[in-house]
Amino acid sequence: MQDTSTVILDKKQIAHKIKRIAYQIYESNVDETQVVIAGIMDNGFLLAKKIKTEVEKISPIKVMLCEVVIDKKNPTNEIKTSLKKEDYSNKSLLLVDDVLHSGTTLIYGVKHFLEVPLKQFKTAVLVDRNHKKYPIKADFKGISLSTSLNENVAVIFEKNNDRAVLE
Repeated sequence: MQDTSTVILDKKQIAHKIKRIAYQIYESNVDETQVVIAGIMDNGFLLAKKIKTEVEKISPIKVMLCEVVIDKKNPTNEIKTSLKKEDYSNKSLLLVDDVLHSGTTLIYGVKHFLEVPLKQFKTAVLVDRNHKKYPIKADFKGISLSTSLNENVAVIFEKNNDRAVLE
């Protein structure tokens, strides 16, 4: 079967986008000593780890990582996180996913974290598809892409071959 996908971001471009997002996070948290970066499993968490590395390279901010498990087929199911609510309460929090498709996963993730008071709450994605069903936006994004509804965007994190493709 022939691969008909188009690479929209290659490894170098993804690294550049992540670095830019890290600087934006630093700028919006310049007075903070610690931020929580919560990544939606699977790819959102992989992206969150990469962002954490960059933020800690360029700033004195300590980053606490949080895994977020959301049932993407049924997001009203219980959302699980690797941190307890008191670990991120009254902190600056960034919720990360790889692609913002319809907004369903991100908005349910936002809802979960709003159950406790936060100093600041931002969202970040590598690719924003501009086909949202919910009133949600990415505060930090690598690229905005207008696609048709039948096209799919996939982010693939592989050793030495990170890429985002349009299928």
